[in-house]
Amino acid sequence: MAISRAQLAKELEPGLNALFGIEYDRYEAEHAEIYDTESSDRAFEEEVMLVGFGNAQTKAEGAGVNFDNASEAYTARYSHETIALAFALTEEAMEDNLYDRLGARYTRALARSMAHTKQVKAASTLNNAFNNAFTGGDGVELCSTAHPLAGGGTFRNEPSTAADLNETSLENALIDISTFVDERNMIIALRGMKLIVPPQLQFVADRLLESTLRVGTADNDVNAIRNMGMLPEGYTINHFLTDPDAFFIKTDAPNGFKHFERSPLATNMEADFDSGNMRFKARERYSFGFSDPRAVFGSPGA
Repeated sequence: MAISRAQLAKELEPGLNALFGIEYDRYEAEHAEIYDTESSDRAFEEEVMLVGFGNAQTKAEGAGVNFDNASEAYTARYSHETIALAFALTEEAMEDNLYDRLGARYTRALARSMAHTKQVKAASTLNNAFNNAFTGGDGVELCSTAHPLAGGGTFRNEPSTAADLNETSLENALIDISTFVDERNMIIALRGMKLIVPPQLQFVADRLLESTLRVGTADNDVNAIRNMGMLPEGYTINHFLTDPDAFFIKTDAPNGFKHFERSPLATNMEADFDSGNMRFKARERYSFGFSDPRAVFGSPGA
């Protein structure tokens, strides 16, 4: 349905001083702090987890060497969504507007809606990180205490007991990351790179990472996390995280969080011959997700 003069009555009256409500600043591209962006030219993208070899075996004198097998563990699929929004203005509303080009004004509101939607969808990967209804390629949620390994056993990328963000929980998380294992249960060299927090934890994060000495203690101890150069990318605030006490640490694992861009944001406008209405549309296609859960360590908070 087109926006008519009845819906824009005040905009058509002389003496109007200001229009407000759609010109707010917005949080831009916070997904770039989490995801690596790649382009795509197909309906979906798939990434396969490969399983390498296990530990080498001791070979007895004169005996044959042991042979091992490599295989594929699981596949992560990224199915692109089409995100679109449109509006229409009647011919009369366009003709009678006294103050501004209606199309230009509401096109900016259209762009704002598209940008907001993108950030919500990007944050949903972390917002559903502890929800077993949203599983990754290995069949469990992003942050789990029991990610299955192709070679047998499990690994975890969340604390065995949920904890709030503090010095102890952050140090324990960094220790756990340093002992992550691959699909054959061999220790791999990963480190935490960046702390991701909701707005409610920004002050806690700043004290933990920026203080020279330990936080909340009278002891004259150094801040070990800062002194050792842990979390070299610091912390970032994502305003679209919905859990006020959940926190996440992004690691340097390759092929972790991925954002595939199938079609970039494009806008279009056209006139409808019969009605004379002017129609405006914005559209883009993309997907957000993760391939390797070792890309993150997360806690839902106590």
